[in-house]
Amino acid sequence: MWLMNNNQLFNHTRWQLASWYTLVMGFILSLSGLALINAIAHAHLVATDRELESVAGTLHDSLEVKLKQPGRLEPIVQQLLPNVCLAGTPCIKKQPLSKRHILGAINQGDYYIRLFDISGRLIAIGGMYTEGLPPVLNKKLWQTLTDSKSNRYHQISLSLHTQDNRDWGYIQVGRSLKHFDDYLNSVKLIVLLGLPMAMILVGGSSWWLAGLAMRPIYQSYRQIQQFTADAAHELRTPLAAIQATVESALLVPHRDDPEARDILRTIERQSRRLTHLVTDLLLLARLDRQPVPIRRQKICLNDVVGDLVEELAALTISAKITLTSSVRVQNPLNVIGDRDQLYRLVSNLIVNAIQYTPADGEVRVILECSDHHALIQIRDTGIGIAPQDLKRIFDRFYRVNSDRSRNTGGSGLGLAIALAIVQAHHGSLQVQSELDKGSTFTIQLPLAVT
Repeated sequence: MWLMNNNQLFNHTRWQLASWYTLVMGFILSLSGLALINAIAHAHLVATDRELESVAGTLHDSLEVKLKQPGRLEPIVQQLLPNVCLAGTPCIKKQPLSKRHILGAINQGDYYIRLFDISGRLIAIGGMYTEGLPPVLNKKLWQTLTDSKSNRYHQISLSLHTQDNRDWGYIQVGRSLKHFDDYLNSVKLIVLLGLPMAMILVGGSSWWLAGLAMRPIYQSYRQIQQFTADAAHELRTPLAAIQATVESALLVPHRDDPEARDILRTIERQSRRLTHLVTDLLLLARLDRQPVPIRRQKICLNDVVGDLVEELAALTISAKITLTSSVRVQNPLNVIGDRDQLYRLVSNLIVNAIQYTPADGEVRVILECSDHHALIQIRDTGIGIAPQDLKRIFDRFYRVNSDRSRNTGGSGLGLAIALAIVQAHHGSLQVQSELDKGSTFTIQLPLAVT
């Protein structure tokens, strides 16, 4: 598997691209399936309408020239329609005539015919057995009915007249939709079962295509990482030379020009700041290439916290801030990892809390354990972090308060380095904050197994 699988960020982005593409394609396929089902239903309904209209028109024209009295079924009509029987009487189907007659379509089994008088009373029925249909006349031209067994029927209603153009009654010609409904249900089942299979194929293709699309981006990202590491490594030598030259110049005993010494001090301060930035970039590049700590040893977090509180005491005094520590466990908390990196982790968070806490504020470091994990909490009474910034504070070069960061010399890499170190030690880093009330950063690291 190529290098993208070794990078959590690109894997997450690849999953997102594949998931969104799969969802969009699933939505499109679902709409296409519904459109296919509707198209089949519409096409069948149009064909059924044409058939019914043709059969009903032929029957209508053939019957009107035989009808004499309104509401009366003439004997010749019964001869013309041999399978028609009067309503309310046992209907015994006669043998179909050997010659072709007008009811040939109805004899196929899907069609039926019903005759009503002018008052809407059912007179005769013919064709397929339709006991479940309501025996009530509905004069609407086209109707779709459902019987007691949920079978659907589609019918057309036409008015009948006698030979002398008097109103005789109505004729209804319809057909059962059972065969079509069964076919349509089969189509729906095929679409329903085929959609998950199509989604699986689309998901696999999406994952593969997302990998191909992101490969150039990932290669560019790797080149940028390599360039950052190489540039930071190459900058260390000239920066060290500049720093040494400035320090030597400041140590010259006969240099009394105040302006020159101020310039040298400014150069020294900015050189140290640039050296610190280069060191941070090198550390991040190393953690990107090697997520597992390089040196694994047992480390006592009690000693790390105690040393840092003592070391940063001078900084808190100059900032007029109170720095305290609290250990809520009796036994020492030991973890496995790189001492320098863990020392840098806790130091970055404490210094960050000091820089963003106003004078007369308080920074407190709490050490405790929970569920086989060591917890280090850094609480401050500082300016806090806005909710919209909480999701981005661990991004590289992101600064919540740019003006304050420039004044304190922040580069926007401290929290990114802290998160990278925690992840390299298989831990987690969480933050809770409220504007103008302070923030709490919680480090969780797995305890060393004794």
